[in-house]
Amino acid sequence: MHGWYETEVRVRYAETDQMGIVHHANYLIWFEVGRSGLCRQKGFSYQEMEEGDSLLVVADARVRYKSPAFYDDLLTIRTQVAEIRSRSIRFTYEVYRGSDNTLLADGETVHLVTDRSRKVKSLPQVFKDKLS
Repeated sequence: MHGWYETEVRVRYAETDQMGIVHHANYLIWFEVGRSGLCRQKGFSYQEMEEGDSLLVVADARVRYKSPAFYDDLLTIRTQVAEIRSRSIRFTYEVYRGSDNTLLADGETVHLVTDRSRKVKSLPQVFKDKLS
């Protein structure tokens, strides 16, 4: 489990607060953008997992804020798979501002694999192989 997937997002005005700083909740949205992109890079989509009756439920989410982002900043979201267990996956993230390469935030999310009835299940081997 190595290698970062990178994607860029540009901060929209609607993502900032009255002080012109990106609202903290947007980082979790950007983590999802990175996670979805990483899965596509690895050869599958969330939709394919769901069609196979495997859903990823967020069990834990953490963000550590280092420096603010502002309207129109071009950000790089770095995502990697940190750990795969039989019934969970942990992703880690870093968010950088492109203009000065400042680390703005880092974090992680832990996802449980469930079926449509919300029962925890093992991650199918095909997805385990693609993510490893």
